[in-house]
Amino acid sequence: MIDLTVHAQGTVLAVHAQPGAKRNAVLGTRAGALRVAVTAPPEKGKANAAIGAMLAESLGCRSSQIALISGETSRRKRFLVIGVTPDDLRRRLAAATPDAGPTLPLS
Repeated sequence: MIDLTVHAQGTVLAVHAQPGAKRNAVLGTRAGALRVAVTAPPEKGKANAAIGAMLAESLGCRSSQIALISGETSRRKRFLVIGVTPDDLRRRLAAATPDAGPTLPLS
């Protein structure tokens, strides 16, 4: 199950980052977080920016709706998805990861 938290501005999504990967991909879940691999290196915020852009594209949001709120230098991060309810975010995650199957429990 992915940890989603209600926030005054939207929903907070837990992310487990894998910077420096061979390809950009959503890999399923890990310890309550969405596993996201990006090719960008973990330096000067490059991986964080790549994860934010990938989340925006995957979830059908504008990049301005995705904000890193904690975990800037950690693999465990929390992104705020502005203007999106937890139920809507679950639906968007399910639509964005159809090949993840049973490894991506969203409820």
